[in-house]
Amino acid sequence: MGGALAALEEAYARRSRQGPSVGYVGADVPVELLTAAGLRAIRLTGDPESGSELGDRYLGRGVDPAARSVLTRLLDGAFGDLDRVVVSHDCEASLRLFYALRELRRVEPGRGLPEAYLVDLLHLPHRTTARYNRRRVGEFAARLEAWTGRRLDLAGAVAAHDERRRLLAAVAELRRIVPARLTGRQFLAAANAALPVTEHIALLARLLSEADRLDEHTGRRVFLSGSAHDTPHVYEAIEAEGHVIVGEDHSFGDLAVTGPVGTASLDALAEHYHRGTLTAHRATPGARAAYAAVAVRRCRAELFVSYCRESDEAPAWDFPAQRAALDIPAVLLEHQEYGRADLAALRKEPACPK
Repeated sequence: MGGALAALEEAYARRSRQGPSVGYVGADVPVELLTAAGLRAIRLTGDPESGSELGDRYLGRGVDPAARSVLTRLLDGAFGDLDRVVVSHDCEASLRLFYALRELRRVEPGRGLPEAYLVDLLHLPHRTTARYNRRRVGEFAARLEAWTGRRLDLAGAVAAHDERRRLLAAVAELRRIVPARLTGRQFLAAANAALPVTEHIALLARLLSEADRLDEHTGRRVFLSGSAHDTPHVYEAIEAEGHVIVGEDHSFGDLAVTGPVGTASLDALAEHYHRGTLTAHRATPGARAAYAAVAVRRCRAELFVSYCRESDEAPAWDFPAQRAALDIPAVLLEHQEYGRADLAALRKEPACPK
């Protein structure tokens, strides 16, 4: 493997070793504003291999272990010297992480934790919610200008991120074709490489130009639903069994491939993130099932797998409606350890839905 895919894989592997000036957590952070402020930013992730003792102590073991791992890594200094951490209210675990960071910084200033800022966007289908979100986006933009002492280049940032979304949508098609030209693990790397947006755009364009030289992958085609995957561990475990993950419904994967913001305005940005409701913690089971039915057909999946981590219970509530909406076998992997997958159920042939 070489070329653009190798470069994207390398950038994905070194996400936590770059020491960016701002880290962010959650699917609802308007990253366009971070770019517009000229800040180098990276989405913070956990690490199933390094344990979460400190995070467990402050958050409790009832919180999603991915959030507990992120807090542990922040306390251990694994992300380098972060000036600030921006957290969104995309799920309860993210919100708990924000409160823990804010309180730890107050009561234990010697730890040197960065200042935490909450972007509290909501997703109810109401005009009052839209107004609330517009206020929060405006406050975040003003705070960024205060932090940096410069005006935001919103037009340039929106155009750049829209171009990245367009290219990611084209890259996603490389694993939907038969045979797939990207594995699920490779798509995670392409979508989440720790690069400034302009460099990311250049590598995604190169990857598309090299598509005819990519390997073909012919394993059983899997659509992965359930908990979000901030690391590649579960993808690697599933694909080591001879499967190919050709689609998913979490914010590190296909749900990052949204439509464009379009207009370079705070109103348009607020509306864009207001619409982002299809994650397991925000959407209804009916909406998730409808999305799954369309997405499964689009990526020609042959098996639907709902993977649900321990202490991340929301995705499992969607599974009955999802299974009823599908015409392919479906299996639920529940109460899974962070970064691990008990694949015994995948080794059996699930019964086709009636």
